[in-house]
Amino acid sequence: MKSWIGAGLVAAAALMGGAGYADEKPLVLIEPFTSQGCNSCPPADALLAELAVRDDVLPLALHVDYWDYIGWKDKFARPEHTARQKAYAHVAGASTIYTPQMVVGGTDHVVGYKPMRVADYMKAHEATLADVEVRAEIVDGKMRIKCLVKDGTTLPTKINVDIVRFNPSETVDIKHGENAGETIAYTNIVTDWERVATWDGRETLELDTAMAGDGPMALILQEPGPGRVLAAYRIN
Repeated sequence: MKSWIGAGLVAAAALMGGAGYADEKPLVLIEPFTSQGCNSCPPADALLAELAVRDDVLPLALHVDYWDYIGWKDKFARPEHTARQKAYAHVAGASTIYTPQMVVGGTDHVVGYKPMRVADYMKAHEATLADVEVRAEIVDGKMRIKCLVKDGTTLPTKINVDIVRFNPSETVDIKHGENAGETIAYTNIVTDWERVATWDGRETLELDTAMAGDGPMALILQEPGPGRVLAAYRIN
């Protein structure tokens, strides 16, 4: 379905108090844009579930709201997700947005269910992940994050630092709309995406951020635009 739109290696420190830890290596970010109201989406949703168990990628599902009007309201949909997809389309010079669509590494777009193309993009982005050292710990109920540039590494001079909360899995009985009668399992459902800093990629970045909400988290380093994702880190 489509909708028209208008004119590396990472060293990780264990989180204190047994709360979790950051991934030991950077991951390729995959952003599937999906909707419970889209009858083309279930195969892509199933692919996302397969990707979620891998240790080299981080798929984060962004449910969009522009299909809610056709008979079923997606309870995971957020207007911010639609805005992010439109921003990607604007950067790419596209006049339409689609579901399902996967954006790999912030720059490569896959419309529809095309697992081999996704795999090719994953491999390409894995070879270009940023060589950054990331440490994380819980201090006084807040997440303390430190990003350090390794010697000899050159990064962009403006990097968005985002924290994402996501729900690992939930099953939905869809009563109306194009998927009426289907029971669909959804994976890595984004519940919150927050910009916590903008980093110059030169000096060490240290920040504390509140840990609102439940569920696992991820740290995303991305060029503005939205542009290339330098690396993603799962925080369990």
